[in-house]
Amino acid sequence: MIKNVMHGRFMKLFPFLLWWPRVNPGTLRSDFLAGLSGAIVVLPQGVAFATIAGMPPEYGLYAGMVPAVIAALFGSSWHLVSGPTTAASIVLFSALSMYAEPGTAGYVTLALTLTFMVGIIEVILGAVRLGALVNFISHSVIVGFTAGAAILIASKQINNFFGVPIPRGGHVHDILIEFVQQIPNINPYVTTVALLTLLSGIAIKRWYPRLPYLIIAMLVGSLTAMLLNTIWGAETTAIATVGTLPSTLPPLSSPDFSLETIRNLAPTALAVTLFALTEAVSIGRSLGARSGQRINGNQEFIGQGLSNIAGSFFSGYVATGSFNRSGLNYQAGAKTPLAAVFAGLLLMMVVLLVAPLAAWLPDAAMAGILFLVAWGLIDFKEICHILKGSRRETSIMAITLFGALFLELEFAIFAGVILSLILYLERVSKPRIVTRVPDPRLPKHAFSSASDIPQCPQLRFLRIDGSLFFGSVNHVEDAFARFAANYPEQKHLAVVAEGINFADLVGGEALVKEAKRRKALGGDLYLVGVKQGLWDSLEQCECIDNIGDRNVFHSKKVAITAIFQKLDKSICSTCSARIFRECATIRKVEN
Repeated sequence: MIKNVMHGRFMKLFPFLLWWPRVNPGTLRSDFLAGLSGAIVVLPQGVAFATIAGMPPEYGLYAGMVPAVIAALFGSSWHLVSGPTTAASIVLFSALSMYAEPGTAGYVTLALTLTFMVGIIEVILGAVRLGALVNFISHSVIVGFTAGAAILIASKQINNFFGVPIPRGGHVHDILIEFVQQIPNINPYVTTVALLTLLSGIAIKRWYPRLPYLIIAMLVGSLTAMLLNTIWGAETTAIATVGTLPSTLPPLSSPDFSLETIRNLAPTALAVTLFALTEAVSIGRSLGARSGQRINGNQEFIGQGLSNIAGSFFSGYVATGSFNRSGLNYQAGAKTPLAAVFAGLLLMMVVLLVAPLAAWLPDAAMAGILFLVAWGLIDFKEICHILKGSRRETSIMAITLFGALFLELEFAIFAGVILSLILYLERVSKPRIVTRVPDPRLPKHAFSSASDIPQCPQLRFLRIDGSLFFGSVNHVEDAFARFAANYPEQKHLAVVAEGINFADLVGGEALVKEAKRRKALGGDLYLVGVKQGLWDSLEQCECIDNIGDRNVFHSKKVAITAIFQKLDKSICSTCSARIFRECATIRKVEN
């Protein structure tokens, strides 16, 4: 017993030991190639994200090194890759630009401090097991969010794909409107590079799936750009490249731990934390749904927190799950979190050894690659399944999808989650309530909900499928009142409680209220088939005492035998229904 407990604690401290047995030569090769693809992709993205965040360009690369490794080792997802993201960069800039000039040393220090604070909050949330919050992100939210983010990824690469200037930061409709205006200015050389990259990636993935199609597609795009530049000249083609990057490892850094700085950044840190965790776990769950993996929300919180704490001391600003690189990681065939570890380590090597060569990597080739990634992220089969299966789930998916396209990503997730909760509460607030009666046509006169079976004139059986809580009490009380008004002669009511899991204080009081009302009329209320959870909750609020423990039965057979003794036998003697076996003991009197 003690050994098992110690083993469990050890695995929590070192969660990478859980997936380490899955590592073999085959997965190592797949993970290495996926990591190499991710390391190459993050080169232009990191620089762009750092610029958006108001940080020096190299800090975008630093945020994709140490944080990616730590998050992979101590997180839960097999495919999630952490690092800088567009949304996190925008939030960082809007929050810190009021305190310091972007790009300055003071601004960088504030960014490192905010990153440290976000990490601490994330670890605390994971440690107190608030990872269950991600359970409120339904599958339809994930599908809609994934599709919306994929379209967003592709739309933001239109400028690089066609070589036209489009302002950054716009929503999908803004980008499309701007692109339509720029159609006459499409650069044919840039578009050729992007198209050949895209088509070569599609062809290799279809006909040679075992080859690293993303890397080969990048090489095809780079060679095409070199050929076009050689023939027509770089000034004519205007094919933009990533450019020369600094060849340095992330230097050690230190956040500002002064109370004033912490007080100023506290509200921002909390907001960034909630957004970053929602984004990271949403991405992890969306990829987990594709790969068949269950995500441990608590562990993912801790992994993300540790990655940001470590990043704050290695010149990295706020890192969270990256949809671009996580999607690329999955599409490239990653099998274990080692792919993300390789991505972080290889990025260090790329920056040290081949950073000057990044000058040959065209932005158009990167756009073609990200078009491939975006297409692969859209789960058309599941979208069709949701559209055909449920209007409720379709509305949730649609709200999340269009929210991602026309609002901000974090708002799209929140909107989907809130709508999921509203529809869920609306559903559970109206438990199914049906009349049950013994059916002579069924074996052993089993209970049925058929409407053509005669009812006992004194006793009605009602089955309630759903818990009794403050949100559902009004619906249940309306049903009680409706039956009382329509069938006043049925003074005895037996509630079949096999479908009731629990009752809160308000739900218990509703049962007590109905019991008192029926007793005043000469009848009573009975509970049949009470589950342990319902019994415990009713007993805790002392409702069992008010209803009467003798009015609670474990089966319908026992309930009928006991309740029959309380019925008015003069009514039984003239009754023609005779639906219970006990009715045979009463001599029928002809009118």
